[in-house]
This record gives sequence, structure tokens and C-alpha cells, in this order.
Amino acid sequence: MAIKPLDDRIVVRSLEAEEKTAGGILLPDTAKEKPQKAKVLAVGAGRLNDEGKRLPLDVKVGDVVLYGKYSGTDVKWNGEEVKILRESEILAVIEEK
Repeated sequence: MAIKPLDDRIVVRSLEAEEKTAGGILLPDTAKEKPQKAKVLAVGAGRLNDEGKRLPLDVKVGDVVLYGKYSGTDVKWNGEEVKILRESEILAVIEEK
């Protein structure tokens, strides 16, 4: 990827919304919720603290994260829809078992 986010910003690709409910009911496109789960594509260097030192980010490229429903900014980059978030907008990192 040829995009480098600044400071504590993170570029993510949203993962698809669920196609059916837990009970097996198929959902039409209009009933699907906005996805809140994404894969991290790129991370910035971290924000500067009051002393001018960089604070490293807790997420890394390849992590799958959860973010707030209306968080970040949607952008189109190289024909692909991506979202740019601040690290503080990320709610959790999903760990694979």
C-alpha cells in the first residue's frame, strides 16, 4: 500500500457485514448494519507527547479491530474504499485463538 498515515492515524479496510442473522435469516442490503470490524492496512508513527517523544501505537498492520459506528473518515484510494481513524477511535483488537 502506498499510503502512510500521519501521527496516530490508522488506515483500515472494513470487513463485510454479516449476510445472515444468528438464527439463519438472510438479510437484504438495506437491513445490514454498517460494518464496525476492519483489517489494519497501515499505521502512522504515533503521536508526540508533551516532551516531543513519539508514543508507539498499540495496533499493527494485519490486526483486526473494532471501531465506533461513525468513527473515522471514508476515502477512496486506488479504487478501494478505506477508512482513516485515530488510534483513540479503535475500541478493541480481535485476537485469533
